Amino acid sequence: MERALIVGVNISNSQSRNSNNRYESFNLAIREMVSLAKACEMEVVGQVEQNMENANTATYIGPGKVVEVREAAKALEADIVIFDNGLSPIQLRNLQNELDCPVMDRTTLILEIFSTRARTREAKLQVEVARLQYMLPRLVGLHDALSRQGGASGAMSNKGSGEKKLELDRRRLEHRLTSMKRELESIAGERETQRKKRTESGIPRVALVGYTNAGKSTIMNMFLNEYVDNEDKLVFEKNMLFATLDTTVRRIEPGDRNAFLLSDTVGFISNLPHSLIKAFRSTLEEACEADLLIHVIDYSDENYYEQMKVTEQTLRELGADTIPMIYVFNKADLCGMGQLATIQGDDKIYMSAKTKSGIDALLTMIEAKLSGRYEECELLIPYKRGDIVSYLNDNSVIYETDYRDDGVYIKASLSVELAGRYREYIQ
Repeated sequence: MERALIVGVNISNSQSRNSNNRYESFNLAIREMVSLAKACEMEVVGQVEQNMENANTATYIGPGKVVEVREAAKALEADIVIFDNGLSPIQLRNLQNELDCPVMDRTTLILEIFSTRARTREAKLQVEVARLQYMLPRLVGLHDALSRQGGASGAMSNKGSGEKKLELDRRRLEHRLTSMKRELESIAGERETQRKKRTESGIPRVALVGYTNAGKSTIMNMFLNEYVDNEDKLVFEKNMLFATLDTTVRRIEPGDRNAFLLSDTVGFISNLPHSLIKAFRSTLEEACEADLLIHVIDYSDENYYEQMKVTEQTLRELGADTIPMIYVFNKADLCGMGQLATIQGDDKIYMSAKTKSGIDALLTMIEAKLSGRYEECELLIPYKRGDIVSYLNDNSVIYETDYRDDGVYIKASLSVELAGRYREYIQ
């Protein structure tokens, strides 16, 4: 297990002075860095912090602090030094030279976690694309110092062997990046086709969103255990950051209630690298095209309000902030609220997915939010259209069926899409 030293900088420029919770935000960021390092299976052996007006453009931290970090890394026998923010290419190069130790920034750490957690081909490609896009401008800091100028001929005749290796690496990475982007576009096309088929089915779509490790996968499995008798449909869940990267869509059929499609999406985090948001955009579009969002919040975390704001900001960036939402304050049992769910208004519920308290109440809230998407209809289907009868039996709630002389009479609750599709048969 690698030993990591965390370095954090609390910026106190004029812009950040306007925020009363600057120190709280900084402490939250440092604690989160420790959790990220542990999620990457590293042992955090120490922390070094500095208050600055502005980050140093050359080394991020001040010259004296660079010396302190170098001595601390040696004393603590740290294998790697991790900084709490993104480092520019020049900062990365200078710090690695000064510290004589591998250096990683927040973005690289998150990319490393994503890389180890990706399971499907799409997720692996998305992470690799983001990693390469971040790595390309930082190649200078990843090699030994360039050798003296060589005397070779050709296009690189005036470049030393280090420069030639750098340029060759850049070309190879750019070619690989282009190839992977092309494959991702193909997979995105397949995902879009699947999404269109789900839309055509007329079944409402509900997406779980929220901060990483808030309990989205646990809520997904809560519904699956209750309403889907198939253990193979369960999703991976674990008490760790970014345990799930792959978006999973499951059909939930709650007895005599309307069915809906429930999707579990990748969790958000503060300062989530834009390259990751861009790379995972096709996956996150499951949330963008949902009819209802379930914002899962870890109520037991003292910083849950800040985490809510991060999720809401990310949803705004994705263009999903106007979608109706239910706020699920999960893990309420850890806050002394007991085992019973507590509902506030029509969009807030305090519950525990782990103990399954609140599943009926949450389902009622989902049904109420989606009620405008359903119509109670009476249809008369000709006998020659048995395919429609079969489809309605599978995709709607049937209240009454009567086989009459002129066709099959059905009284059912239909989604707006299905009602429009079969309008000619509605009486």
